[in-house]
Amino acid sequence: MQVILEQDIPNLGKKGELKDVARGYARNHLLPRGLAVEATPHRLREWEQRQEKEEALNRELEEKAREQAEKLLNREVHFKMPAGEGGRLFGSVTAADVAGKLAEEGFEVDRKKIELSEQVKSVGSYTAEIRLHSGIKAEILVKVEAEE
Repeated sequence: MQVILEQDIPNLGKKGELKDVARGYARNHLLPRGLAVEATPHRLREWEQRQEKEEALNRELEEKAREQAEKLLNREVHFKMPAGEGGRLFGSVTAADVAGKLAEEGFEVDRKKIELSEQVKSVGSYTAEIRLHSGIKAEILVKVEAEE
């Protein structure tokens, strides 16, 4: 029996997926608890339309991510921070700081999608990888200078 999942179910599938399950499992467990609905012809058409919309949206997001990755290519972000002896910073530069600098330059990037190659606790150059979309990444250079 085919069902459309209404919730994520461990060992079966994610919400919105079309699955073939045993008739007894569907009738006795999934349908009464509202975990799935029977895949009638009408619901299958709705499901297919929803899938097409999601694919179109995903393609659009991927295209925007590629454009943003091209703009971010070879970009440098500069920070002037107070530092002590040996170039050691009083604090550190975080992904949130990098996201803030990028926002000042017109790039809206979530701080959770920025991954620094290492902790930035001293003066120097570091690389940061930005995950824009699944499989689309951009690398930028983070330069930290001592404040005078």
